[in-house]
Amino acid sequence: MKENVLIEKPEEQVHEQKPQQNERPATGIRWLQNLLGGAYLESEKSLRNIPFLFFLALLAILYISGNYMIEENTRKINKLQKTVNEARFEYITQKANLLTMSRLSKISKKLEAMGIKENMEPVKTITINEKEEDN
Repeated sequence: MKENVLIEKPEEQVHEQKPQQNERPATGIRWLQNLLGGAYLESEKSLRNIPFLFFLALLAILYISGNYMIEENTRKINKLQKTVNEARFEYITQKANLLTMSRLSKISKKLEAMGIKENMEPVKTITINEKEEDN
């Protein structure tokens, strides 16, 4: 068997690898360092973007305030729905009480306690003939 032999390349053949055109150097990290370090705010690019940044800040404030108002209105609606349900239940209860109290048997019991009795005879009707009125 043969032994493994390390072949060394001459220095002429060893080249530094240059980034290919498709590869971009790590600019994202550099940009973040510039932004956090404050160098971005000193550049002219940032001065041109200030109106846009103010616009974005205004949109963020409007978005947050809109969400706050929606949540507040939702809370109010839920509170009003509870109030309406309670009022409806109270109405149903009072209506049922009124129906039971207005029955003839209940009314007659209350009137007997006051000394008024129910009429057991049928009601008599009086009819008048027109011919007799003229005479």
